[in-house]
Amino acid sequence: VASTKKRGSKKGTGTLNNNNNYQKDVAHLNDENVKKSVSCANLSSYEEQALAPLQGTNGKIPSVKNVTSSTNYPSGGSPKRVIVQASTSELLKCLGEFLCRRCYRLKHLSPTDPILWLRSVDRSLLLQGWQDQAFVTPANVVFVYLLCRDVIDGDLVATEHDLQATLLTCLYLSYSYMGNEISYPLKPFLVESGKEAFWDRCLRIINT
Repeated sequence: VASTKKRGSKKGTGTLNNNNNYQKDVAHLNDENVKKSVSCANLSSYEEQALAPLQGTNGKIPSVKNVTSSTNYPSGGSPKRVIVQASTSELLKCLGEFLCRRCYRLKHLSPTDPILWLRSVDRSLLLQGWQDQAFVTPANVVFVYLLCRDVIDGDLVATEHDLQATLLTCLYLSYSYMGNEISYPLKPFLVESGKEAFWDRCLRIINT
């Protein structure tokens, strides 16, 4: 019985010692965490003190100041985004008016004439089954306009036939770049009996 009590007392004292050691370890870890938190707090306060002069009158950043002052931004600080939306009919009308102004020698040219030429080709390809949907869309009309702006010279366009030939050549190249099909027939785009003049115009436009 005495040996049992001694063993029990040894076991009890061992458990108490373990608890004491555990509490010491916990206290030590708590002290370390407090020290780390204090050092982090000191570090953050130091960073704020170091960055403070940049926000005052003495600390200046000329490059940033010059960039913001050179652009005319509204009071909000961000530029306004301008979005222009136009329908296909409106863009075609603008294209027709542009061609009338560019081709000043064509006194009887109407803004609706180039529109009819473009619509006729698009409708012909739809009816013949060369395309499933109309090609004349706002994005494609803008592409045609960009080609016409760089290619058509008002001093060289003497007749409506010349304008139609050049415009339909630009339209064919637009189909080649922007169209959904692999290839398209030449006949709807031709205004001459031969193909040589058409291909010469294509090469001239590509090399421009």
